[in-house]
Amino acid sequence: MALSPQWLDELKSRITLSTLIQRTTKLQRAGREWKACCPFHSENTPSFTVNDQKGFYHCFGCQAHGGAIDWMMEQRGLEFMDAVKELASEAGMEVPAPDPRAAQAAEKRASLHDVMAAAQDWFVARLRSDEGVGVREYLGRRGLSQRVIEQFGFGYAPDDKQALKKALSQFDESMLVEAGLLISVEDKLPYSRFRGRVMLPIQDQRGRVIAFGGRILENREGVAKYLNSPDTPLFDKGRTLYNIHRAGPASRKVDRVIAVEGYMDVIALAQAGFEDAVAPMGTALTEQQIELLWRMADKPVVCFDGDAAGTRAAMRAAERTLPMLRPGHSLQIVQLPAGMDPDDLVKRDGPQAMERLLASPKSLLGLIWDREHSAQPLNSPEDKAGLKARLLDHVDAIEHPDIKSLYRRELLERYGSFAFPKREFRPQAQRGKFQPGRAEPQRAPPHVADRLRRAAGGAFRDMLTQAVLAGLQRYPGEVHRHADSLLRLSDSDPQVAQVVDYLLDNAQLLEAGEEPPISPSGILPPPPDNTRFTFLVEGSDPGAAREDLAEAVSMLVERPALDAAIAAATQRFASDPEGAFEEQQRLRKRKLEISERLGQMARKRAASAAEEDYPSDVADVTADEQETD
Repeated sequence: MALSPQWLDELKSRITLSTLIQRTTKLQRAGREWKACCPFHSENTPSFTVNDQKGFYHCFGCQAHGGAIDWMMEQRGLEFMDAVKELASEAGMEVPAPDPRAAQAAEKRASLHDVMAAAQDWFVARLRSDEGVGVREYLGRRGLSQRVIEQFGFGYAPDDKQALKKALSQFDESMLVEAGLLISVEDKLPYSRFRGRVMLPIQDQRGRVIAFGGRILENREGVAKYLNSPDTPLFDKGRTLYNIHRAGPASRKVDRVIAVEGYMDVIALAQAGFEDAVAPMGTALTEQQIELLWRMADKPVVCFDGDAAGTRAAMRAAERTLPMLRPGHSLQIVQLPAGMDPDDLVKRDGPQAMERLLASPKSLLGLIWDREHSAQPLNSPEDKAGLKARLLDHVDAIEHPDIKSLYRRELLERYGSFAFPKREFRPQAQRGKFQPGRAEPQRAPPHVADRLRRAAGGAFRDMLTQAVLAGLQRYPGEVHRHADSLLRLSDSDPQVAQVVDYLLDNAQLLEAGEEPPISPSGILPPPPDNTRFTFLVEGSDPGAAREDLAEAVSMLVERPALDAAIAAATQRFASDPEGAFEEQQRLRKRKLEISERLGQMARKRAASAAEEDYPSDVADVTADEQETD
């Protein structure tokens, strides 16, 4: 089967080589490339490199070299066509059928490049002719230099329905239609798609013209300002980025790529010295375009106009990217001042203004938080709950488990700081003796302290509850991180509610080492005797201790929910004995898993002292957990 060079180029452009190789070979980032010990020969020092921009791997030891198809043949042992078919399946492409018609189609695609090249030459010639005087004046008024006009291949399509067809009469009319240059309508002569417009060529990664974009000279009602070629055998607007053939080499020099909204934005930035800019084809960024951007830079900068449409475009890009996120790859967001596009900003404030914006982009997570936080009023508890639901909807779209977990944690921390703000403490003068410069801590009134102690006495008989609350007292900076879980715990265990309120109200003071206005004496529990929870052991690693504390909070909140579910399953025995029994066994199994995990956590000591198999205090809790309900 003969595969055309054009089809193979398209296949390679849709495959990210490092992603393919990382399925079987561990790669490490090394600047703009990846490196590893060569999978084709034994070595101790990495000499195998992968370059996504150039689309090949190379070993400086054994000289192995090739692209995606070579990798599938050499590493997987596939035949050429088997390798092509597997890659094509992943890339969403159909392998051309082995018949004369497929060969003719491949030949036609090759000749369509000739059609587009001839059309580009004709458009440029029209701009330089007497017909293009007004267009040249228009481009001058837009502030475009002659160098940029020539560099980007500006042309002109006369306002004549038949002029292009006559000029390209050496090609079949059907080819001009297939290339998107003519529009064919039943019972009418085919006529020019582009008329009375400034023309710009759209090129592939090899610099070949595959489509055109045209802009009208004067805004007219009912006429689109910009018009692009339709999808053709050469042009798929969802898989193409304008200016990618110039921006690719430029991005490798500055380790950055800028995605803007339109091709005139690209040209304005290029004239200002930013040569690493690309643009989608008048639509929101697609998954394929995001992959193209990631081949040029790990964190492309997406720049949107400073208007409502720009904000919506930013969120569409974020929503399209979230499911695709992978370690080291994301988007950075720059939003221009209100009512401005890149051309406006550069003309008004100079290139340095753009540089300042590019130097401090917003993260994808920051964009999501800012957008959802400002999307609706947040005046009531219901409004704030709606904010949390919207944030978690975005988190649920993320497929990578580690990234999903980190986004959830960061967004909930921001939400907690907003929904449960830390209260500022202002010491007030107290009666009696006090230290100069610092108010004496206000003790709780006797009836309040007694009530809290009684509540604590009942609740703190449970070792896990006692440990968690003591851990939060030890790490008060974690209180607001777990505010949502603690409030759920308060709902399920009213005895603990007042203690949780105390922690939420005074976490900031406890973290700063200050005495709260109401002393914790008699309210917060002492740590459990002989406990070996990491977050209660002196000298434990703070990071590990906080992670263990987070897990303990999660388990503490889950246990009441399991008890309630087991009780509900027990009540269903009369009507659904089999289903109720299965549900009860599943829930009890989960309770046992929590108990076992508690045992593991309680056995965990500082690295120098893990010796006992099962501490007695945890054994008591585990026995408690395994009692029949």
